[in-house]
Amino acid sequence: MILEIVSPEATLFKGEVTSVSVPGVNGEFQMLNNHAPIVSLLAKGNVKINAQNIKIEKEFVSKFNKVNEQTYWLPINSGTIEMNENKIIVLAD
Repeated sequence: MILEIVSPEATLFKGEVTSVSVPGVNGEFQMLNNHAPIVSLLAKGNVKINAQNIKIEKEFVSKFNKVNEQTYWLPINSGTIEMNENKIIVLAD
C-alpha cells in the first residue's frame, strides 16, 4: 500500500509500506493492506511506519525517529488520515 505524509510545509514521505499505526483521537490504530476505507482525526503522538525499504529524503530525515531498518516514527501534534483503495494520506501538523 502507498503512504503519503503531508505537512503544511511539504510532502514529508511518499512510498510503499507494509503497515501504518496512527494516534487516533480515540486511541492508536493500525492499517494493513486492504484495510477498509477510513477517515479519522489524529491526536498528538507518533505515526509509525513499517516497510521493507524506507527512503526518506535527506531534508526530512531529522523529523523522523528511526527505530530500526524497517520502522520509523514521525511525531505529530494533530492531523487527519484517509485510507481508500490501499492509499493512505496523512495530513499532519
